[in-house]
Amino acid sequence: MFKLVIVRHGESVWNNENIFTGWIDAPLSEKGIEQSQKAGKILREKGFFFDLAFTSTLERAYKTLYLILEEMKLNIPIEKSWRLNERHYGALQGLNKDEAREKYGKNQVEEWRRSYTTRPPARMEEKPLAYKEVKEGLVPLTESLKDTELRLIPYWREKIIPKIKEGKNIIIAAHGNSIRALIKNIEEISGEGIAKLEIPIGIPLVYELDDNLKVIKKYELNN
Repeated sequence: MFKLVIVRHGESVWNNENIFTGWIDAPLSEKGIEQSQKAGKILREKGFFFDLAFTSTLERAYKTLYLILEEMKLNIPIEKSWRLNERHYGALQGLNKDEAREKYGKNQVEEWRRSYTTRPPARMEEKPLAYKEVKEGLVPLTESLKDTELRLIPYWREKIIPKIKEGKNIIIAAHGNSIRALIKNIEEISGEGIAKLEIPIGIPLVYELDDNLKVIKKYELNN
């Protein structure tokens, strides 16, 4: 049996202000810091240990991971990848969600948020310097949840699954939509079904997997 732990980052400043964040870096709020530390404490008290960690290139995810590992007193290898980044929300990024509903209409915004295949309007900009080493054409200007899945799953299959099968204890700290993409593949959920799934903030999600990485058990650690 293999165990995998996945954590959505703690609350960010923009989560608290109800702003579409996507690929824009927003730091953890004080509440987000406390959530991350609590997650680490729970994992330590429950006897979890990790050999390797994966996270995105966005501060709110890797800061969450660092705080968890600090609380657990673990110093382990960490691999960051843009492929674990949050979904790119295009022109919605930086907009308050209520303002976006006023600008585009409530139904349209909800379709962009909850549809598996619909993309928001693109955000036209030069490739950020943080992604200068990423192959041309791969850095998105907008994404649907399906797009997020398509750029994440090769990384999951090529980088993370082999380490799980080696018997490594792994923790992944990522984002609501990149975690949805992972869960869709782990649990074999439909596109429509995964778009409706809520991912709790700052709460470790544990998967127990068989030799074929089929789910034996799934549970949250929230107390």
